[in-house]
Amino acid sequence: MVKRDRRIQWVAGSAVALALLFAGVATVASARDDGADHTAAPAPRTPAVDSADAGFARDMAVHHQQAVEMSFIVRDRTKDEEVRRLAYDIANTQANQRGMMLGWLDLWELPKAAAGQEPMAWMAAGHEGHTMDGMEGMDGTAGTGAGYRAHDGSLMPGMATRTELDRLRRANGKKAEILYLQLMTDHHKGGIDMARGCARLCTVNVEKRLAQGMVESQQSELDMMARMLAARGAKPRS
Repeated sequence: MVKRDRRIQWVAGSAVALALLFAGVATVASARDDGADHTAAPAPRTPAVDSADAGFARDMAVHHQQAVEMSFIVRDRTKDEEVRRLAYDIANTQANQRGMMLGWLDLWELPKAAAGQEPMAWMAAGHEGHTMDGMEGMDGTAGTGAGYRAHDGSLMPGMATRTELDRLRRANGKKAEILYLQLMTDHHKGGIDMARGCARLCTVNVEKRLAQGMVESQQSELDMMARMLAARGAKPRS
């Protein structure tokens, strides 16, 4: 009877030991399970205040805010369901993206407005000598990333001026639709240029993915707006 009890205790003890051994192996495997590469991943790095990551988040948040504003304006200036639906989609998408970028700045404990830094300065490293594809600034000069000259409330490439926003507020019906589509076409072109800059220069992967997504979705909307303008006997501005 004593021997039988000892055998039971030994089997039980062995089972516990094996369970602990397997648990230890599973823990190590889980910690190292990152696919084929078993090298330790570096700790996440918080972007600097003058980094492309922070600069893009700040500038695109401002850029997006104007797109939301223009979309709300045209909603009240036309009854055309196609334009109102596009305006709703743009306002909803860009408001959500703006919230994400401002949230990242909070997470990184970085200011939403960097004192002493000009808009688009973060693009200087990747945009020397670069001009936006076929796009001119509102003052007739070639629009560039870091070299853009702010004027009349247009802080970055593609942004409408205060004068143009006032025109949109006064327009009605078809005139409002055409002006909105033209202004938003310019806006998207400027936004795509910025997003491509981040996709190339930013280091935070989730932000690079968001930027690339902006390029693809806004290019699709550019094609749609060109068709909508043609249907109204108009075309994008040069």
